[in-house]
Amino acid sequence: MRYNVVKDADKIMENSEYLVKNPKDYKGKWAMLFGNNNPICLELGMGRGSFIIEMAKNHPDVNYIGLELDKSQTATAVKNVSSKKLKNLKMICANAQSIVDFFGKEIDTIYLTFSEPWPKKQDEKKRFTHESYLKLYDRIFRKNKHIILKTDNKILFASAMESLSKYWYVFDKVSLDLHNDERRIENVLTDFEKQYFKEHRKIYYVDASFKG
Repeated sequence: MRYNVVKDADKIMENSEYLVKNPKDYKGKWAMLFGNNNPICLELGMGRGSFIIEMAKNHPDVNYIGLELDKSQTATAVKNVSSKKLKNLKMICANAQSIVDFFGKEIDTIYLTFSEPWPKKQDEKKRFTHESYLKLYDRIFRKNKHIILKTDNKILFASAMESLSKYWYVFDKVSLDLHNDERRIENVLTDFEKQYFKEHRKIYYVDASFKG
């Protein structure tokens, strides 16, 4: 799925109350920004924001932060949420490798929804479930580690399961075909997933945790 380039992306983001322009200033202070001590969930690679926006609507007692590197997608996300009036949602346009500059031990759950799979062996370190990223997550989780991943890519899913297992995560829920799973697993669809659903693609899902 390709996204259109938003020509006035910078202006759209600058005028948005949802975009945090200076995330480094809130390291250790996100509870203050949200005005409460509710759990904070972070989505890496939010795309156009459909997943994180819907989650914020469904769970007003949880705070959500969506992070996206691409300016056009971020601009589209802030446009999509502009009329929602969600007090429990913020967005960041930045590289995921910078998360330790933005957060102290404040995050309760990390969502990895249809991340770039980087299927080639030489690119595996770029995957959000590579050990190098798991070590970054260690530095921002509040207490217990909790990662929820969804993907249509077998290589990414297999790699994620291996990395998480080696890193002592426990798999609380696993599905090899989420849309046809008989269990009641909460599933808010991303933009990618909506298209994949029409194409009858299998969606792989894992809810993994490590209680320290």
